[in-house]
Amino acid sequence: QLRLVESGGGLVQPGGSLRLSCAGSGFTLDHYAIGWFRQAPGQEREGVLCISSSGGSTNYADSVKGRFTISRDNAKNTVYLQMNSLRPEDTAVYYCAASRFWCSGRTVSYNYWGQGTQVTVSS
Repeated sequence: QLRLVESGGGLVQPGGSLRLSCAGSGFTLDHYAIGWFRQAPGQEREGVLCISSSGGSTNYADSVKGRFTISRDNAKNTVYLQMNSLRPEDTAVYYCAASRFWCSGRTVSYNYWGQGTQVTVSS
């Protein structure tokens, strides 16, 4: 069974950092573009960052520029989202997703999704 498993979410104070992980189970991620999305209560799911199979990254959310980075470790079959200088408005459920083709900020472009991990930024 092909699955993506996110981890690393939690409660953090404003200005803090978290690193989210997205691990592949049942398939290898290195041939896929991997995107991170987030969804806050009452809002649509939005694209955050994506990393292509060749390692190039694309940013879909202006609000995270300079604060969030995406990377992949093919040996560990894992993609990471490093989040620094977190703000209360970053609070959301974060999802990773895999696309057989290329990066996109559209949810319909992705073939596999994780279950999500909650990130709460609050003092």
